[in-house]
Amino acid sequence: MPIAHLVTHSGGFHADELLSSVVLTRLFPDAELIRSRDTTWITPREDRIIYDVGGQFDAGAQIFDHHQRPNPLREDGQPYSSFGLIWAHYGRDYLRAMDVPEQDVEAIHESFDRSFVLPVDLLDNGAVNAAGAGPLFAGLTLPVLLESLKPVFDDPDEDADDRAFLAALPVARAFVEAQVRRKAAKYRAEALVMAAIEAAGDGRVLELPMGMPFRHGIEKAAADHLLFVIHPRSSDWALTTIRLGEDTFDNRADLPAAWAGLTDAALEAASGVRGTKFCHNGRFIAVASSREAVLQMAELAVAEAMAATGARPLHR
Repeated sequence: MPIAHLVTHSGGFHADELLSSVVLTRLFPDAELIRSRDTTWITPREDRIIYDVGGQFDAGAQIFDHHQRPNPLREDGQPYSSFGLIWAHYGRDYLRAMDVPEQDVEAIHESFDRSFVLPVDLLDNGAVNAAGAGPLFAGLTLPVLLESLKPVFDDPDEDADDRAFLAALPVARAFVEAQVRRKAAKYRAEALVMAAIEAAGDGRVLELPMGMPFRHGIEKAAADHLLFVIHPRSSDWALTTIRLGEDTFDNRADLPAAWAGLTDAALEAASGVRGTKFCHNGRFIAVASSREAVLQMAELAVAEAMAATGARPLHR
């Protein structure tokens, strides 16, 4: 049966499902790309490929998620993201679709996996921080990536350089303009975070009106007592941790270990909270269906963190 739909999650996106989509849309150009968390879409069927959502990894059933417990690992024990899973299964066909000679497919597949796919996998799983990764990310810096758009050495077209430059220009523009917009947004977010900190008082949980950059505002306000942040999303609520700094994945407090990688009924059973939906294996984000449920999760996370340090809990 032909593939009719490529299904990934709705809401905010990360590099892993975006890059997976690059591979899959080339291999299945007639398939419709669906972004949804609806169970009717993230349930495996012969005519769809599901990735970065669904809570399962089963290549035979064409579902490639990595958030569940146990999470899929490479032979050397390093974690996959959805991009790594998609590349492992479809990468060779993608290379053939790009007219890579068959005798070179295996070598290029392996080389690209180690130099490009693995860093994305590790970063997505919180297994490495780009700021301190050194040579691992040397080939993924923006200047290197932009220069990779130059023509190959044996392109015979005398206008190849000009053609490549004009093709690279909108890519470069997109990155520059996105960076400017994001920096401007951080200043807007800071004002909202400051107001939320004032409203939180001495509570351990900061409630924001929407998802936004918050760590800089928390540090600027010297709100060292805060441990977790909650905010609404399009159809649910998120509970997130607060990193200790820009160049680390260590948090002021992690979400409970018993929640890691669980979803829906399993997470409800582990937490004792009705309406819980998901907790990342990395224990830095959890999702619940309502504000009431996410507040209960936050209170449990605070209590566990306080017990671990022997500190006396403050009121929420």
